[in-house]
Amino acid sequence: MTLLALGINHRTATVAVREQVAFTPTQLESALAELRSLPHISEAAVLSTCNRTELYCVTDTAGEQTVLDWLGRFHNLRVEELARCAYHYHDNDAARHLMRVAVGLDSMVLGEPQILGQLKDAYQQARQAKGLGGELERLFQHTFAVAKQVRTETGIGKNPVSVAYAAVSMASRIFDDFSRANALLIGAGETIELVARHLHEAGVRQLTVANRTRERAEQVSSSLGGTAITLPEIPDALEHADIVISSTASPLPILGKGMVERALKKRRHRPVFMVDIAVPRDIEPEVGELADVFLYTVDDLEEVIEENRRHRQVAADQAESLIEHGVGSWQHERRIRNGGEVIRDYRRHGEALRDQARDQALERLAKGEDPAKVVERLAHQLASRLMHQPTLTIREAASQENHDLLSAAPRLLLPPKPAFEQPAPPAKRQKDDTPA
Repeated sequence: MTLLALGINHRTATVAVREQVAFTPTQLESALAELRSLPHISEAAVLSTCNRTELYCVTDTAGEQTVLDWLGRFHNLRVEELARCAYHYHDNDAARHLMRVAVGLDSMVLGEPQILGQLKDAYQQARQAKGLGGELERLFQHTFAVAKQVRTETGIGKNPVSVAYAAVSMASRIFDDFSRANALLIGAGETIELVARHLHEAGVRQLTVANRTRERAEQVSSSLGGTAITLPEIPDALEHADIVISSTASPLPILGKGMVERALKKRRHRPVFMVDIAVPRDIEPEVGELADVFLYTVDDLEEVIEENRRHRQVAADQAESLIEHGVGSWQHERRIRNGGEVIRDYRRHGEALRDQARDQALERLAKGEDPAKVVERLAHQLASRLMHQPTLTIREAASQENHDLLSAAPRLLLPPKPAFEQPAPPAKRQKDDTPA
């Protein structure tokens, strides 16, 4: 059986195609059941995110086309169109790909940590759907162990590489305890939405989103338990804000020096951390001159991001090395398991022949046949039956000039020869007692 990884991702397929191939949570249960029931497929798991859809299967050589055809049918896509943007890996390459995915080396953002959680969810869903057998179960467990080692021994997930994450990371240098910080986010676009999520994950529970329209501000804040306000309400909210992050498309500054000064007086000069991600700027540069304000611009963040990219690339190289070691150890364990299966099958076969010969011998003894002849016949039959299949195989290998099998046969079938044989001791010379 072969390990197969087949899928598409942000590098091989457009958003339009990825949307069509993605599995919704409600589809996953039926999809796993269908995939598992296909001919040639013995195990299956599905990983589906906004950037990738991947199927991991244990199959025979015909299984790859079976999986691709099924994926096209399930999503009503032409197989030819799907094949143009699909990739596939087998055995060691499939294991290596899964490990690279788990540690974020195959992600749009190098080293992003969310994918490992998504992969663990996919594993649990496959287990619940009874899609996992020994092969995929062991591979996923081994992958999680490698991912943990990479996260522990490298810095691949420690340095932010997005503007939103960098802004939150810089805020963490000012505030030891985010749970007591009050954040004011100005704007409601994709960047602010990502900032809000990062702040919430970091522990911020008092979150206010200000936007030109309250409806859009509510869309960003409601799922995080925050408050939505309009731009004219900013001066009142500023008084309570410990963190201010702004990213709008406004052509003119939204926060001026005077507005911030008045808020600081009401705050009794408690410090405020501000990040202006907007271009043109939302916060007047003069605000940074105020003693109790830590103001950073998008340029400051870009310096942090570029430096962090370099750190992550070094960590990524270290991660690749750990993954290669992980693939090697997985491959070694797999070979040992495969050898163990062959040994078990061979022993069962030998034991079956033994039992058959023994039962026949006991029948003859019960009929009163000569025990010596019964034992002799038993030994002859057992030896003949044990040697029958190897003899046929060796003859076939010889006729087909299968030199690999012929070379391996003596090691498998014959006892090892001693490295050297002791020469026979010389015969003792008889003492001649004949009188001279």
